[in-house]
Amino acid sequence: MRAPAVSQHHHPLTGGATFAPSSKTSIRGRSNLAIRMGLKEDAPSLAIVGVTGAVGQEFLSVLSDRAFPYQSIRMLASKRSAGKHLTFEDKDYIIEELNQDSFNGIDIVLFSAGGSISKEFGPIAIDHGSVVVDNSSAFRMDENVPLVIPEVNPDAMAHIKLRSGKGALIANPNCSTIICLMAATPLHRHAKVMRMVVSTYQAASGAGAAAMEELDLQTREVLQGKQPTCKIFKQQYAFNIFSHNAPVLSNGYNEEEMKLVKETRKIWNDMNIKVTATCIRVPVMRAHAESINLQFEKPLDESTARDILKRAAGVVVIDDRASNHFPTPLEVSNKDDVAVGRIRQDLSQDGNHGLDIFVCGDQIRKGAALNAIQIAEILL
Repeated sequence: MRAPAVSQHHHPLTGGATFAPSSKTSIRGRSNLAIRMGLKEDAPSLAIVGVTGAVGQEFLSVLSDRAFPYQSIRMLASKRSAGKHLTFEDKDYIIEELNQDSFNGIDIVLFSAGGSISKEFGPIAIDHGSVVVDNSSAFRMDENVPLVIPEVNPDAMAHIKLRSGKGALIANPNCSTIICLMAATPLHRHAKVMRMVVSTYQAASGAGAAAMEELDLQTREVLQGKQPTCKIFKQQYAFNIFSHNAPVLSNGYNEEEMKLVKETRKIWNDMNIKVTATCIRVPVMRAHAESINLQFEKPLDESTARDILKRAAGVVVIDDRASNHFPTPLEVSNKDDVAVGRIRQDLSQDGNHGLDIFVCGDQIRKGAALNAIQIAEILL
């Protein structure tokens, strides 16, 4: 695992890496400096808000992996991180404290520092003429803000142009919504989804680097017979599952579940889509899984569905019934593609009008940083 915070050590059960913060971060690309030569004059200037967080660090990894052209990057974070050094693509940067003057001369700002920061500083960046790609939930349901998954609805941001003289804001959907709709949308285009039932199995990464560290710590504590440390969540996470920690609303759904409902309707531009969700935290370090049941207006058999998904951009099919091999969070960790398997006819629905699928996607990657940078690529 490359992105969140820095010094890596291996998880006692999975062998996966977890992270301890340090004052020096190093993110190195795949010798992309040569690719960038000659691009600097026309390339955009970037700023990353929340660069020291899990998604902020992943922004850097994705920028490097995709050789995103830039002439400069401003690394922004809280006062606590200001003054620390960060090495990216063999260049040393000093992390700056976010303030009202942080966006002077910046073309694209990538925000991942929480909704309150986005609400305070997003409008300031827009006033400076920047295009903001916001990873928080602050503006997702604003009818004037496009909510974009590039493989699904890129046209929603067609009116936004870089260096047009006026700033703009584009919202990144919730991670669970992105992972779900990457698989459901190609099928929706073919047969029209009437109703969707989603059950999620969400990793620690969705709650940030601190939650990943706590899962690692709790696992070691429980194995040693100690009382687990519960600072991020109110209950034991290791060797346990529980309802997603988002606040529960008066209708009994939590905020994470309602994001899936509302964001799907907005992205598909259809307020009549029936969506219900149950979101669960599972003791997995990174990458979310989702069980999705679909009811279609038109018949769709599983063979056709499998062919549609094999051709879908950003999707890989892992559906080997003979060997019982289907998507797992470990297989998609640090991967760009969303994996789909368990593709089968829903026996409770008549006439091939229903399907069940199982989906796994890296929450930090496609569920956050990659999607945001794909949005930025459309702007180029």
